[in-house]
Amino acid sequence: MQKLASYSGEGDFSIGKSMFQNPIESGIFSSLGHHAEVYALPCKRSRVNAPFVFNEEVYKKQKTTIEVLPDECLFEIFRRLDGNQERSSCASVSKRWLMLLSTIRKDEISQTSENKSTHEDLENVNGHLSRSLEGRKATDIRLAAIAVGTASRGGLGKLSIRGNNVARGVTNFGLKAVARGCSSLTGLSLWNLSSVSDEGLIEIANECHHLEKLDLCKISGISNQALVAIANNCPNLTELSIESCSNIGNEGLQAIGQNCRNLKSVSLKNCPLVGDQGIATLMSSTSCSLTKLKLQALNVSDMSLAVIGHYGIAVTDLALTSLSKVTEKGFWVMGHGQGLQKLRSLIVTSCLGLTDIGVEAVGKGCPNLKQFSLRKCAFLSDNGLFSFAKSSISLESLLLEECHRVTQCGILSMLVNRDTKLKSLTLKNCLGFKDLSFKIPSSRCNTLKTLSVHNCPGFGNGSLMSFGQLCPELQHVELTGLHGITDSGFTPLINCCEAGLVKVNVSGCINVTDNVVCEMSKVHGGTLESLNLNGCRSVTDASMVAVASNCLLLNELDVSECGITDFGISALARAVQLNLNVLSVSGCRLVSDKSLPFLLKVGRSLVGLNIQHCHGISNSSVGLLVDRLGNCDILS
Repeated sequence: MQKLASYSGEGDFSIGKSMFQNPIESGIFSSLGHHAEVYALPCKRSRVNAPFVFNEEVYKKQKTTIEVLPDECLFEIFRRLDGNQERSSCASVSKRWLMLLSTIRKDEISQTSENKSTHEDLENVNGHLSRSLEGRKATDIRLAAIAVGTASRGGLGKLSIRGNNVARGVTNFGLKAVARGCSSLTGLSLWNLSSVSDEGLIEIANECHHLEKLDLCKISGISNQALVAIANNCPNLTELSIESCSNIGNEGLQAIGQNCRNLKSVSLKNCPLVGDQGIATLMSSTSCSLTKLKLQALNVSDMSLAVIGHYGIAVTDLALTSLSKVTEKGFWVMGHGQGLQKLRSLIVTSCLGLTDIGVEAVGKGCPNLKQFSLRKCAFLSDNGLFSFAKSSISLESLLLEECHRVTQCGILSMLVNRDTKLKSLTLKNCLGFKDLSFKIPSSRCNTLKTLSVHNCPGFGNGSLMSFGQLCPELQHVELTGLHGITDSGFTPLINCCEAGLVKVNVSGCINVTDNVVCEMSKVHGGTLESLNLNGCRSVTDASMVAVASNCLLLNELDVSECGITDFGISALARAVQLNLNVLSVSGCRLVSDKSLPFLLKVGRSLVGLNIQHCHGISNSSVGLLVDRLGNCDILS
């Protein structure tokens, strides 16, 4: 417009020459109607359908970009990229590009680009990377990014997804992206994914033929169909864990057993459709490879235990929990099946069918059993325990929890057995255990090294003295929540332990006093490494002085909620030979800021310090401890 206003009439206009340097300005006059009186040379006007005013903003929007291409064209471009690194770079451009790249299968990549990237990616096919998504981070977008991004960094080997994101959680699309981009996947764990169904897992089976470990938990959308696909396409599967998957049953397990002959570990929990047929086929087909088996809350009967006892020739670890339909006959047949010759660890929990007869049969049929754990077995008594001890001569570790018919007689009868090899004994919440007065036999149990008794209210001084006399080689003693234990019961144990105590835990034994700690420090100060006095309210500074003077090897000390004061901390600081790694004075209300210099001195060797609920220690002192003790984790 400025040129038109300043026109002088001398050669400014000429045929074939525009007076506008910017074509946008010329467009302004092209849209004027026929009533506009503007001077212009006669020329043929371009046809327009309707008047439209062009401006600079509109002109910029008309610029052509790659974004205007449809998905089909972009797909063809992406699959012709030279290598995984280029595809990974393109995936970071936009969400649309990421989603498109995640849909490309390996066999859809152009042959030319595949040849170019072969040398580049030759060392990146091992699948050594691991990724874990939990909660809100478990989305399809993140899975797509993992699928595309890990291809150029060694390949994805293990993927774990723990979902609870209902609004934007993982769906079949995300699993498909992983399947297409992560053919090197060897381990997959899926938990609590309500939007995942057979479709997604079948895609994994079709693309990830190297899968070795599969863990499914609380996924109702997955059925036998997906498990059959896994069985048909993943022959290298070695570990299978299925929990609370209501649509997986016998058909899927039968397919796994028939096709996955390298299967070594199986865990089945709370799957109502799994029955005897599935267990039978699984055991009979993998009898030479299956070493670990766990069955919990399943609708199986005595037949399943009979099959396990016959075909479990390679099983070393067996766990049976809450099998309500299994009776005494099932355990009897399993023990007499003579197939569990290699069984080393057996855990039985909440199985009412395990009686004295069943335990005796298991002892005879499992000659190499070393670890036996019995929890909530209501019908097990002293008779069964004694019979088991006579037949199972290889047993090294025994745990009894909530077995209320077992008494002191049953336990001591095991210990006096001359052929016993028992090294560790643990009793938890056994209400039938009570102190009994009887003559201690002359034979000794020189193999027992560890004794743990937790919350058995009837376990008192009499029981403790009996163990001390029968087991002179005890080194680890753990007595927690036993209010019946006093100095008169613990002191004889201290004097009977000839091998030297190494670890002692008497937390919650409120009647233990300084006398026990002082005696223990004098007798076993040269061997004691860990001492836990948590909750022993009668333990005071006198114990700290004894520990500081006699315990040469002590590295862990817990005096939480004890009667310790600043003087006790100073005694520890003055000990030249003491080299503590962990110290806990949590809840010691008499410890104050006066202990600060002593804590700093003790803290030179500490890696852990607990001063929680020590209200006498100010925030400034805590801050100083944090600054000065850089190598120590401090709880305050």
